[in-house]
Amino acid sequence: MNSRERMLAAWHFRAPDKVPVEYYCAPVGFYEHGEKLNDLYEAHPGDFAPYVRQPIPVLGPECFDENGRYHEIRTDAWGTAWEYRIFGIAGIEYRYPLDDWGKLSDYRFPGQPAWVTDRDAFKRMKAAVKQHQQQYFYRGGGFSLFERLIALRPFEDVLCDLLTDDPHLIDLMDRLVDYYEPQIAALVEMGVDAIHFGDDFGTQEDLIFSPGLFRTHFKPRYDRLMKPIRDAGVLIEFHSCGKVGKLFPEFEDLGVNSIWPQLPAYDMQWLADTLRDMRIAIAIHTDRGGTMTYGTPDDVRALVRKEYEIFRPDRGGSWFYIEPDNGMPFENIKALIEQVYEYR
Repeated sequence: MNSRERMLAAWHFRAPDKVPVEYYCAPVGFYEHGEKLNDLYEAHPGDFAPYVRQPIPVLGPECFDENGRYHEIRTDAWGTAWEYRIFGIAGIEYRYPLDDWGKLSDYRFPGQPAWVTDRDAFKRMKAAVKQHQQQYFYRGGGFSLFERLIALRPFEDVLCDLLTDDPHLIDLMDRLVDYYEPQIAALVEMGVDAIHFGDDFGTQEDLIFSPGLFRTHFKPRYDRLMKPIRDAGVLIEFHSCGKVGKLFPEFEDLGVNSIWPQLPAYDMQWLADTLRDMRIAIAIHTDRGGTMTYGTPDDVRALVRKEYEIFRPDRGGSWFYIEPDNGMPFENIKALIEQVYEYR
């Protein structure tokens, strides 16, 4: 099998020739560990793309406050200002473009990507996708509803709006779906292998809001976005942090093919059994906030061995997802990759 065939086998619950691996080259990892992380990744390639050595981030003095601590405020294309206190890690909303519903009528979304609006750009990207797929799996997208809402408007306000069926929120959500639809149509036409969605719906204990609110506000809009993907036979991935097991039946109804969960929020055996019964594949993301950061290399190896025995990626239905986070000791990252590669 080549890398693409290996990933397709995993998503379709067929045994791959070797355990599949996905890397995300988070800039914070290279900022903290430099070229030795490049050397480690290069020696242990994954299945989503050929490894390209990453630049080592260098921060100028403008990125630090008067006390020498990293601190930046940046505004994105949606008009949200974000405050960053840890380089390479998601920021915290600092200013919202829709903190007042009175601003909604004049609010404008970012322009569509060139590969949606320009046919020549579309053809170039389609050709690049096809070239990539000669060897590697191609996943596009990155579509969010809830997370986009709470980036445009304060979190507590969005929860109140959901509970009260505020017509402004309904309008905004429908505009988001309208905005994403041509992007999804273009990706489907390109023939990508999978399309990614992501919304964090859970705390460490339970859902942020009830399954009923999910079914009222989010499920029909996801269904509208996902139907052309399902109809085309393209795979669907959903990422959601927190304990969102109560939504797994909803994801199954929507035709989601794989989930990237926050593993420590669950009993892993329950998670593996539940998703395998639903024929939903899983990205195995080893405990980033606990073992990977505060454990020893032996702890990391033991956890990877446990994950392997529970999820059995050698039999299909799962793969290892590897991402260096802030504060992870290099020896733990090395132990993770080397243990995974024992199964390769």
